[in-house]
Amino acid sequence: MENGSTPRSEVAGDPAQNGQLPISARMLGLGVRGARTVTRATGINRAVEIAAEEAIVAAVESQAVERALARVLEGPVVEEAVEGALESEAVKRALLDAMDSELVDEVWRRLLASEEAQQLVERIAEAPEVRAAISAQGMGLIEDIGRTIGNLARRLDESFERIARRLLLRKPRSEPTTHAGAVSRGLAMLIDGVFVNLSFTAFVALVTLVGNAFGGSGKGGSSFVIAVGSTAWLSFGAVYLLAFWSLAGQTPGMRFLGIRLNVERLPLGRSVKRLFGLGLSVLTLGLGFLGVIFGAKRRGWADRFASTDVVYDDRRPEPAPWSDLAVARSESPSDSGTTAAPAG
Repeated sequence: MENGSTPRSEVAGDPAQNGQLPISARMLGLGVRGARTVTRATGINRAVEIAAEEAIVAAVESQAVERALARVLEGPVVEEAVEGALESEAVKRALLDAMDSELVDEVWRRLLASEEAQQLVERIAEAPEVRAAISAQGMGLIEDIGRTIGNLARRLDESFERIARRLLLRKPRSEPTTHAGAVSRGLAMLIDGVFVNLSFTAFVALVTLVGNAFGGSGKGGSSFVIAVGSTAWLSFGAVYLLAFWSLAGQTPGMRFLGIRLNVERLPLGRSVKRLFGLGLSVLTLGLGFLGVIFGAKRRGWADRFASTDVVYDDRRPEPAPWSDLAVARSESPSDSGTTAAPAG
């Protein structure tokens, strides 16, 4: 006490501090160890474990647990937890780090270099839908360009006709018309002339190549050959016009400019008459084209001889093959009935 230390009687009276447990605690420990030994020896512990395992499995597989899990998953708790995880900055950083890792790059390299990826690309490229889409895009671009040029040509038709009528002291047109004017028809003829020249040049080149291969001299042709070539060129152009007028009612140049004959397929006899009127108009230095500028229906000699009109063709872009519009159009009631015969 004088030195401030604990009395000896208190130290001796604390059995826990002396390393000794009470007799009751030691007897309880001996009983537990004995019971454990007995259960191991008799296999009771194994039976209890199996029974507990079966009980847990039966509880998990019960319908009540399934209903409880379904309610938890369908409840707002899971949704809020997922939203919170997605909005977490830590999750965003982890995803960005994972995307920027070398492991992801290596996986992509191996995936793209695999044979399965190459087969997938080939199957996609060979799919009819993909080819139809590419063709539709290409044709759509050409039609868009032609539609733009055609609209510009229509405005020039009005301006050119108004200026020509004013210069020749003729009254201006009082009402708008759907008949094609001189600018649109002239541009269409120019485009058709380009097609005829390209086709005829290719044909002549092929004939010349074959002739040289079988012993031709390869030198320039005589006047007779030039005359024959000119006649062949005129014949080629005539067949070109007759074929498209009779089969489609418009030439490629007319289609590009958005104009056509007022009949879908012109009979061959009337096509010949129209060709004769066109040739006569050219031989008279354009006299037969004056009706296109000053006539009420913009009809030249070719139109009068064949009883035809050249009208504007209001084309609309065709819907894509996979669009709902195409399906609706194919299933429309008007398609199920008989189509009306074109005016002729």
